[in-house]
Amino acid sequence: MTAAPQLVVHRDKELMAQAAAARLITKIVDAQAARGHASVVLTGGRNGNGVLAALAASPAKDAIDWSRLDLWWGDERFLPDGDPERNYTQAKEALLDSVPLNPARVHPMPASDGAYEVDAAAEIYAAELTAAATPEDHGPVPTFDVLMLGVGPDTHVASLFPELPAVRETERTVVGVHGAPKPPPTRVTLTLPAIRAAREVWLLAAGEDKANAAAIALSGAGEVQAPAAGAYGRSRTLWLLDTAAASQLPPELYPPAVA
Repeated sequence: MTAAPQLVVHRDKELMAQAAAARLITKIVDAQAARGHASVVLTGGRNGNGVLAALAASPAKDAIDWSRLDLWWGDERFLPDGDPERNYTQAKEALLDSVPLNPARVHPMPASDGAYEVDAAAEIYAAELTAAATPEDHGPVPTFDVLMLGVGPDTHVASLFPELPAVRETERTVVGVHGAPKPPPTRVTLTLPAIRAAREVWLLAAGEDKANAAAIALSGAGEVQAPAAGAYGRSRTLWLLDTAAASQLPPELYPPAVA
């Protein structure tokens, strides 16, 4: 039985990004103090990139030992290396190029200009995850400290879209996506089993266009119809929202503020 998700609602998306960045810094520093290293899965989109930009602007980022941080991605658009639409390209611009990471510990998903198609790219990334897993992880992927996911207006997370084959995957940790309803149609994504290997899963939702998705995912919907409902961590699942994204939540989940 998984623990119920926790909700934190911020006034607006800027405050949400800053608070999430501060929270992430603390998690990374704590993990490094406990085990000598930390592992984080990044997400793209406006909210994921907003968190990275807020982290880049935070003086507290210097508390992180960037050389002992492993970075992975939850999904990627299957486009050429350096394409501005790739999550990796956007993450480099928002944060990665400005901090002293160890390149060997940065794990972007394969780009489309390699000598393979998308399903082979997914197998390559799955193998990379398996190679990084240790016996203590008890599975084919590392136990990520934090895995961040943006929530789409249709409740998709990573590139797991409602009703498509990828969200039904129960064995493989990474799959190729064909015919995604959001362009580009070809993508690589972690599956729900890989997502659930994380100690903590953080779902980011800001803006009125995310309000219905948050309400559906947090109201007991099935994961095939609402993939965000199937994204949860081993020890904690945290929804980070702004007031607009929380505006349709049932009162028992998020009582409206009286002041």
